[in-house]
Amino acid sequence: MPERKNIIFGIRAVIEAIKSGKEIDRVLIKKGSQGDLIYELMQLIRKEQVPYQFVPIEKINSISTRNHQGVIAFTSQIGFRNIEEIIPALFEEGKTPLILILDQITDVRNFGAISRTAECAGADAIIVPDRGSAQINSDAVKTSAGALHLIPVCRTDNLVNTVRFLKNSGLQIIAATEKTSLLYHKADYSIPTAILLGSEEKGISPDLLKTADKIVRIPLKGKIESLNVSVVNGILLFEAVKQRTTF
Repeated sequence: MPERKNIIFGIRAVIEAIKSGKEIDRVLIKKGSQGDLIYELMQLIRKEQVPYQFVPIEKINSISTRNHQGVIAFTSQIGFRNIEEIIPALFEEGKTPLILILDQITDVRNFGAISRTAECAGADAIIVPDRGSAQINSDAVKTSAGALHLIPVCRTDNLVNTVRFLKNSGLQIIAATEKTSLLYHKADYSIPTAILLGSEEKGISPDLLKTADKIVRIPLKGKIESLNVSVVNGILLFEAVKQRTTF
């Protein structure tokens, strides 16, 4: 259960938190909610592009039985960045971008571990969808060993469109899945690259997978058919580090 200090309860309290510029991870709203305050909240959410979700009241009650009025907001432990600003800045600095894209990865500790590895590998940013991704709470920050305070995290309401932006900016997209023949180390990571990873349960969304320039796999020799996504992340990122390092 999320820590109470990272939760805001009640319609007016959530409205004021958004207006004050507080970083909001997401807002849960009871299905069927109506009224002037709900209308004001929705207008503000859409204006500020705050992730939200309509859920059954049982979901909200399972988080807290306080007087939440059918609305709960989770605050974020970090500030989010804009990938459309980061990529041009990297090229202007003469860097070769290395970006991580996470699709449907909801486990908080996996996300924290992935972020820690990404920061250690010198990745320039992590991109996540604003819905269907892990909450960036204190557990995520702790598991990342503080890396989430160092590496830029960018949210997007449409991963496919964001991937198209990356491709138009000159980055190749390398996706990881077991259902391909190209081994991961045969790809060229020395050029501007975004590595695309999906969840262990669902993999990469089909529409997103279609955008990949290369699809690679890691050979497995044991009886278990897949690796933890944070391990896949580490293998691919440090293959990029290896190819970009002059020994």
